[in-house]
Amino acid sequence: MEKAERDAILRQGVVLPETPRDRRERAALEEDLRSIPLRGKRIALRLRNFLPLADAYLAATRGPMPYMLRLREIEQQTADHVELLSDAWRALAEDSGDDDGGFARAWEAAASGWSFRSVNDLIEHHNRWYPIESGLAMDPKTGDYALVNGRHYRLEPLDAGWVLQRFPPVLSAS
Repeated sequence: MEKAERDAILRQGVVLPETPRDRRERAALEEDLRSIPLRGKRIALRLRNFLPLADAYLAATRGPMPYMLRLREIEQQTADHVELLSDAWRALAEDSGDDDGGFARAWEAAASGWSFRSVNDLIEHHNRWYPIESGLAMDPKTGDYALVNGRHYRLEPLDAGWVLQRFPPVLSAS
């Protein structure tokens, strides 16, 4: 055993004389205690029995989570499709004149030929990874993931049925 280590062990519990530095630190602490405005008053109890929202403040400010960015991109691409489909629907209605059957056939053909590949790839990716990325809880009763705002987390892919639901093949609707 080295001498320095042995001396340190032997000095344990020994009270050393007070130094000028110790006196200055003690005086500063006493002054701080006297100047505290809440001294002698009750401090309100701050309960912390809540969960932080907005996905833990965007994962502690590292930015939006991947599923958030993906959902935003899905919304944006869907809105773009709605705008393009609306323009095409109105243009086809103007070109058809009064031919209801011709408009219906042409619109159904246009709807079935419309490509949603990009947004459907995002939707498929969302459906696969959302529960893991968001930490979605499991529902023990069903054995499936819990509902998100009362709905299932899975998004339906866009197809001709989705188009015809929003833009029916009826000339009078245009």
